[in-house]
Amino acid sequence: MKALTKLSAFVLLFGMAAAQAGDFKVGVVDTERVLRESTPAMIAENKIEKEFSGRDADIKKLTRDAKELQADLEKENSKLSDTERRNKERELTAMNTDLQRMQREFREDLNLRKNEELAIVLEQANKAIQFIAESEKFDLILQEAVYRNPKIDITDKVIKYLADNKADSKAGK
Repeated sequence: MKALTKLSAFVLLFGMAAAQAGDFKVGVVDTERVLRESTPAMIAENKIEKEFSGRDADIKKLTRDAKELQADLEKENSKLSDTERRNKERELTAMNTDLQRMQREFREDLNLRKNEELAIVLEQANKAIQFIAESEKFDLILQEAVYRNPKIDITDKVIKYLADNKADSKAGK
């Protein structure tokens, strides 16, 4: 990581020196912003939301059912026989076990799908950056920077390019 930072600093310093020479054009992209605000990112987010809404509803329903059973058990504890209480306690334990399993699997699957979709969006963003770099004759475009001067930040151009080419984005091209 330090070597990458040093290399980035060297490239940036080299770029600044060349820019002072007059013909070196540098741009910077805020990748996080592209992954949050671009059309393909929002399409991916909506797609994932729809894909996981059913499982999320199932988890919420099981959570409510478990809370209701817990409340019933606490309220009617003195009225229940030992056998009935043990049966309800077992049922509650099974519900909680299922709930924990469902939540864990949901989180794992959700993270996996998010990573898959973000990789697609990132690939599209990289193609957009390459197109902008070539068409506007940039010599260097950095995607990560500790500081970026608004004059060389091309994030808005990338987001606009992705919005204008959303048909390609939906197709996953």
